[in-house]
Amino acid sequence: MAGTQMMRIGVGLPSGVPGASGHLILEWAAAADAGPFASLACVDRLAYDAYEPLITLAAAAAVTRRITLASLVITGPMRNTALLAKAAASIDALSGGRLVLGLALGARHEDYDVAGIEHRDRGRRFSEQLAELRDWWEHPKIGPKPVRPEGPPLLVGGLNDEAFARAARYADGYVHGGGPPRAFARAADRARAAWIDAGRPGRPRLWGQGYYALGDDATVEAGAQYMRDYYAFTGPFAERIAAALLTTPQAIVQFIRGYEEAGCDDLVLFPAIADLAQLTHLADVVRPR
Repeated sequence: MAGTQMMRIGVGLPSGVPGASGHLILEWAAAADAGPFASLACVDRLAYDAYEPLITLAAAAAVTRRITLASLVITGPMRNTALLAKAAASIDALSGGRLVLGLALGARHEDYDVAGIEHRDRGRRFSEQLAELRDWWEHPKIGPKPVRPEGPPLLVGGLNDEAFARAARYADGYVHGGGPPRAFARAADRARAAWIDAGRPGRPRLWGQGYYALGDDATVEAGAQYMRDYYAFTGPFAERIAAALLTTPQAIVQFIRGYEEAGCDDLVLFPAIADLAQLTHLADVVRPR
């Protein structure tokens, strides 16, 4: 199902790449804001050499003026709902209403273990959290107020029936975790179907994502090694994820076209290499659009 308007292209911050400096992240955010990108996103990992996403987005808010700031995605059940609501409202207010809050259960049990939080009942707690977030944004004792009365737009990620039902019941849209356009298309169909089943008007906002590394063979291999490490929890499947890394301008253009044809509204391309040259290379690919 093709989208009704041109898909927006965003870029991820290198905040999830081990060794990325704070200076690089701020420089990257400012350059992305001045470039052809519609959004700037970050990932969430606890048991990994990665920056905390809400703090990262707050820092990015200070050096940007127009670009949408997105969490793709925060592991919701690892966070106290009132504190999450306050932090999100603060970023939204500081950025002039530019936050999109993407949430999911999180697939890595190690993160829960490090946080000392039980993961077995995280589905129930996540549903409760989503139901409560907007109430916290309207709570008279919790401030600042988000720019929108209902709070920042919410996205929910995941691939099981419960995830699609949560997106339709509580959120403004659905965010897919990555993969080829055909995988996104299947998930998008399920998200739309759940939206209709829930009796929601209109349609969900659909976000997708991918990873890229542009450059010589050594750069590409370093990017692939990062993918293997970041997705090591998937076992042998991590090698397939690494093999799907977008490593040429032609592959990125084809990937973008496939997602657009599948009805994606916002596609974010995350760097697998923490080097500002990666942002420049991607801008050169995206700008002709």
